[in-house]
Amino acid sequence: LKMSWFWFYVPLHLLMAACLCHSIKAPTTSSQQSFKTDLFNFYHSLMLADGKETTVHLLKDISKRYYFVLEEGRALAPFTITVTPCDVPIEWSILVHKASASFLGKAARGDHDTEEVSKSQKAPSMVSTIFNYKGNSVETYMGMSSHSALYMLEFLSTERDTHITVYLTTDTTSGQLYPELPVDPRIDVVGIGHTTVTLTWKHSPSVLQHRENIQYCLLVNEKHNYKSLCAAETAIRSSGMKLPPTLALSLSPYLLEPQQVMILSNSELSIINKASSGEVRQICMGTKNTYTVLNLSPSTQYYFDVFIVNLLTNASAAYTGTFARTLEEPEPKVMELKDGKVIQVVLDGKKQKFYSLQYQARHKKIQFTFQLCRGQVRVHITKNGKTVALENISGLRYFLLKGKLLDTYLVQLRSTEESNSSVKVQVSPHFHKPLFPLLPESLKIKSFSKLRTCNSVTIAWLGTQEESKYCVYKKRIEEDQVWMELRSADRCSGPESRHKSEKVLCKYFYDINLQRAVTTETIKGLDAGTLYLFDVYLFGPSGIPVRYHSKVVKTRKKC
Repeated sequence: LKMSWFWFYVPLHLLMAACLCHSIKAPTTSSQQSFKTDLFNFYHSLMLADGKETTVHLLKDISKRYYFVLEEGRALAPFTITVTPCDVPIEWSILVHKASASFLGKAARGDHDTEEVSKSQKAPSMVSTIFNYKGNSVETYMGMSSHSALYMLEFLSTERDTHITVYLTTDTTSGQLYPELPVDPRIDVVGIGHTTVTLTWKHSPSVLQHRENIQYCLLVNEKHNYKSLCAAETAIRSSGMKLPPTLALSLSPYLLEPQQVMILSNSELSIINKASSGEVRQICMGTKNTYTVLNLSPSTQYYFDVFIVNLLTNASAAYTGTFARTLEEPEPKVMELKDGKVIQVVLDGKKQKFYSLQYQARHKKIQFTFQLCRGQVRVHITKNGKTVALENISGLRYFLLKGKLLDTYLVQLRSTEESNSSVKVQVSPHFHKPLFPLLPESLKIKSFSKLRTCNSVTIAWLGTQEESKYCVYKKRIEEDQVWMELRSADRCSGPESRHKSEKVLCKYFYDINLQRAVTTETIKGLDAGTLYLFDVYLFGPSGIPVRYHSKVVKTRKKC
């Protein structure tokens, strides 16, 4: 037996009729009766290509049929059909009509006559269903035909519009389109950590035979396993994320979308899709069959799918997926605060973890001092388990609290931004020895536009009733650096972090009358049409500086 295909021209109105005939609503009579009715019109029907993967689009509740013919040629003809649902479960079946080789051959060539058709219609039909399936798994039917036969594949989706792929081949000697799975296609979880999972799987025989054209790709997500690469890609797209046509072809950076991040290191390609429904990772690691997934979230269940992909044909086969839950994160260590000691805490904005500090009171009145260095921080203070303070802090913030001796205070700090934040913390009963200087009403720096020239600017800032030292620094910046300079400024760092060339001057001043506690300074020797960043540092008795809010001023271009 051999395969025969039907490719010839037909009038346009017959072609349209054929399309309508084979994309009709699910029949109310049996599929066998429908098959008999369509038998002698199959030569202008949807013919299934041999040796090629065909994508079939299905509309809800509307069946679609494809045909192929096996003709007389040799004793036995093996063939295989593989159907891959790409979304919801579908129903599909294979029906066969055994007929004479002479009629099928003439029908294939389109040279049948009315008399022979009439005779064939009167002959007893031998129609039977040889296979049917309902589900969303990849299913393969392997058959053997010993006579001429017309086959029909019928597909139906009852849930929603979807698409599938169908692969038919009669050549079982020259290799398969799909990579071969091992006898045991399971993925084994061999290690679990707080943020890591290590996986291993048995090698595909295809890797040993065609190593240069085969690679493994791993899909990681938090929803469920996928039974095919086609189903995984469909689910990711429907969730609002876009991904390249296949994992195997994801090596081209230009295929990436804005919500994708590509990481290429140690011959491994990782693509991270981000959307509201969660994060999906795709990692292609060549022919390695052991992989450790990093940077996972603690105490989270993840699903892992491995696909063996043929880089030449884009065809893939799926291992049996697995899942694992990362370990719970250990309770954060609580740091003890000591009287008068200043500590600086850096908070991870991405993990949104609390940083805990504990203090046991040795006095009835105590004072907590917080100086925000970078970002935004939320402070939660409890006394013996009851909340006494809860707020987002900015700049310098004091909390004066009253209680009993040996009261236990717990301070929890958390960044309210995705970027890292940092804050300095001190607790002390010694109010008469302030750590930080007395602060003015505002820490803003003002510039006077009318006093700007091509080589100078005039700035002003508020002082206090306490004589203090003020130091002014300047830095030349570019237009595209303004946002980053203001965003990343560490308000806890002092002049020691600045270059000596940036120092402008230092001065002392104060005024008993707060209405007059204002000072101005004209900075000269600047370049025309240039942006400058100005900073003022205030030093108190302890020597710890407080940084005013940075001010950006541009000199005039023409004078």
